[in-house]
Amino acid sequence: MTPLTWPCPLRDGTTTDEYALSFDHARARRLLIVPALFDEANRLRRLTVEVMRRLDGAGIDSVLPDLPGTNESLQPLEIQEPQDWSNAMAAAASHFGATHVLGIRGGCLFTPAGFAALHYAPAKAPGILRQMLRARTLAAREAGREETREGLMHLALTQGIELVGHRLGPEFVRRFETFALRTDAVEITQETLGGSGLWLRAEPGESASQADALAAAIARALA
Repeated sequence: MTPLTWPCPLRDGTTTDEYALSFDHARARRLLIVPALFDEANRLRRLTVEVMRRLDGAGIDSVLPDLPGTNESLQPLEIQEPQDWSNAMAAAASHFGATHVLGIRGGCLFTPAGFAALHYAPAKAPGILRQMLRARTLAAREAGREETREGLMHLALTQGIELVGHRLGPEFVRRFETFALRTDAVEITQETLGGSGLWLRAEPGESASQADALAAAIARALA
């Protein structure tokens, strides 16, 4: 596994370096992975890397780029818009010479067009936002404050908002809900892996059996 950088496009036409993890031996099958979003990214990071290790053993190259404003990115998250993430993943796929793309959960919203796509347990944008808003209202209630989804959405759309530790700008929230999943992707369901999704756990976890099953499903789809 090798950490490296790639040129991520900015709105002004320039680029900035972003980080990625890679298993790259210049093989014919090359998979770009769009990670899960927000708190699910942390919970599924270990699974994602373990799947990449197994794909490497199966003769498949893979690369896991950071979405701008997340993980090791130096870009501020609060200035990002969903289209920035789409543009970034399209640029990464081209830069690394991907033959296929894999989206994980919310990352499925940003699998670039023009590449054969696999979607693992895809999550829709309104559901992701609804879950994050619910987490904030529950945290507020525990702290003795009363917040409503309607009030938080008004705040989000006018000033931006912090949800589960992530500061999102108003344009991100406004446009995120309009993003839809691709209809031509091959879906890999959680039932294919067995057990419950690791994103449902309170803390980051791992499962060798789920990593085995997901890597095997990907390898079959790429064969």
